[in-house]
Amino acid sequence: MSEHLSHSALLAWYAESKRDLPWRHTDDPWKILLSEILLQQTQVSRGIHYWQKLVERFPTPQSMADAEVDEVLHLWQGAGYYSRARRLHALSIQVCLSITEGGYDGSLPLTAPELLTLPGVGPYTAAAVASIAYGEPVACVDGNIRRVMARQSKRLDPSLKEVEAWANKVLYRDDAGDWNQALMELGATVCTPKRPLCGQCPVSSSCAGKSSPLLFPQPKKTKRKRLDLKCTLRFDANGLPELVQRGDDGILAGMWGPPMGDAIDVTGLEYVGIVEHTLSHRDIFVEVWHGSCPRGTEPSTVALSSLDRKILALGGE
Repeated sequence: MSEHLSHSALLAWYAESKRDLPWRHTDDPWKILLSEILLQQTQVSRGIHYWQKLVERFPTPQSMADAEVDEVLHLWQGAGYYSRARRLHALSIQVCLSITEGGYDGSLPLTAPELLTLPGVGPYTAAAVASIAYGEPVACVDGNIRRVMARQSKRLDPSLKEVEAWANKVLYRDDAGDWNQALMELGATVCTPKRPLCGQCPVSSSCAGKSSPLLFPQPKKTKRKRLDLKCTLRFDANGLPELVQRGDDGILAGMWGPPMGDAIDVTGLEYVGIVEHTLSHRDIFVEVWHGSCPRGTEPSTVALSSLDRKILALGGE
């Protein structure tokens, strides 16, 4: 039934009802790429703020490639999942290599397969940028499109291959960029997980699951992991905290913060309390211990995660 999804109805609805988002006012592939990488794991409302900061400071791949990764992380702080920022910086460097060195002379490649070779770019991001920026007739698959597919096709647990096959089948090849965005917009604003607005859906006539949309798709069960850490929060005579830059691995790679780990020596320090922090699949509990240090660092000069800001707040920073 879902192969009869109306191109004209969905595209007309999208033209009329789409959210006014800043990256929808540009055809610059770099700026579109920045939005897609940000929105992987950042809400749209917050993503706008970060996108505007990144575009202003790094209007081209070359401007980011010329910067230190620390500066990218500094602008990214608060957006979470900092590995995205590190991979984006690596991507800019690779893009700015000469063609003989395996790069693209400073311009993003033109096709989804080429985009897919860049750091941090998966199948969804490659398809989104290629279709939106270049009009390549390639289908996108994300969580929103999977949900639309599941309801249109009345599928409880469609596999990635099944969703890809459906997305390719319904793809409007003459305007793949707007079509992909329209499907994603439908899932984000109308065909939502918990309160779908079926009465406002422009393609409800082809939806096999509209009588019981909440059944499709079945929610995925995710196992949450608990991570217990200790942290030493030391301040100098001026009230500045001891901050160190973390290594290249782990959830806060490259970010700055008080020394933290699962085997931190807290001998002679004063227990302050526990800071709780939630990530998508992980709950973090940090024991904070207070002490003094000879010389601290001004927090505004380095890239701090939201978790580290919570820890500094506990210490009165």
